Amino acid sequence: MSKEEILQFEGLVLEILSDARYRVQLDNGHALIAYTAGKMKKNRIKTLAGDRVTVEVSPYDLEKGRLIFRHKDERASSASRPPQRTQFRRR
Repeated sequence: MSKEEILQFEGLVLEILSDARYRVQLDNGHALIAYTAGKMKKNRIKTLAGDRVTVEVSPYDLEKGRLIFRHKDERASSASRPPQRTQFRRR
């Protein structure tokens, strides 16, 4: 295994901790602490408890990881959203 090789897992956010960290339960049953990746911070992607995420984990430390992707929730797209207010342009 080369030094640059990282492991990717999918999991569920169980708890939001302080300092932009999250407790994540992986699909294989392992729990770890993960922090938000820089691109997610830059693009202001919010992560809530109950969200499905993809986590990068180093093979050297399997207790810490980095959230790299937040999966869209299928239920949120099917639920009816309130109508958007129309934007009026000033002349």
